[in-house]
Amino acid sequence: MRVVIAGGHGRIALRLERLLAAGGHEPVGIIRRPEQAEDLRAAGAEPVVLDLESASPAEVAAALEGADAAVFAAGAGPGSGAGRKDTVDRAAAVLLADAAEAAGVRRFLVVSSMGADAYHPGDEIFDAYLRAKGAADDDIRSRPGLDWTILRPGMLTDDAGTGQVRLEAHTGRGPIPRDDVAATLAELLDTPATAGLTLELISGGIPLSVAVKDIAGN
Repeated sequence: MRVVIAGGHGRIALRLERLLAAGGHEPVGIIRRPEQAEDLRAAGAEPVVLDLESASPAEVAAALEGADAAVFAAGAGPGSGAGRKDTVDRAAAVLLADAAEAAGVRRFLVVSSMGADAYHPGDEIFDAYLRAKGAADDDIRSRPGLDWTILRPGMLTDDAGTGQVRLEAHTGRGPIPRDDVAATLAELLDTPATAGLTLELISGGIPLSVAVKDIAGN
């Protein structure tokens, strides 16, 4: 399976790329900076240098040609202002969805955020982030041309993954290692029956492969 990952140098994306490569898949990471390419190659991924804040839909669609799935794992990141929350966390996700439809790539995963809501109130930067993520999620959920799954992890940590999670439509707040987010994404890619679901993810007591199968069967 060829999987194109936007935000390919992110801390979740690099973990996902390693997992996919180890499983015999072909991860492709979209990155903004050429100097990040070697890190992707070390993870087993093919780097594609493309700035999603300035690229055209046709350019992004070209990067998706021949892919089986796309994953939006990009983010403006800490220290960015409200403007970049909109151009990256919302607009770049919409651009990737447009490109996926144009390239005929139906399977589409989004790394969103717990609490994402296009109408979230507040004037802080994190409030703008939640609004941007929520607006992107709403846009993607409106597209019948995509087999989308939206994953909303809780508080991200760099603790070692346990493989034990809670994956439900609503989990309540809690932490989750990035290792386990990446592993859950890999499992979701292999589980097309999760299309059309918006899921929250925190650490829990269920093996993540079982959690994904359970939610796919509900």
